[in-house]
Amino acid sequence: MCLAIPARIVELEGDRAVVDAMGNRWKAKTTLLPHARLGDLVLIHAGFAISQVDEEEAKKTWQLIAQIYEFDDTPNKVSG
Repeated sequence: MCLAIPARIVELEGDRAVVDAMGNRWKAKTTLLPHARLGDLVLIHAGFAISQVDEEEAKKTWQLIAQIYEFDDTPNKVSG
């Protein structure tokens, strides 16, 4: 399954960005969104910003992701 995650552009130089989603940061390219600006919320898929998203939709998605993490009761270590 492939997911696009909403993230905020926190650094931008040319088409190279650093984005932040829920405290996690990674590099992404904004080549597909030439009008993307610092502070914009964008959907990130496979290392590319593929569309802009509004704040409310981003917050809803982040809340759903947080619920998934809360639901996951997988132990952190393998028992043996």
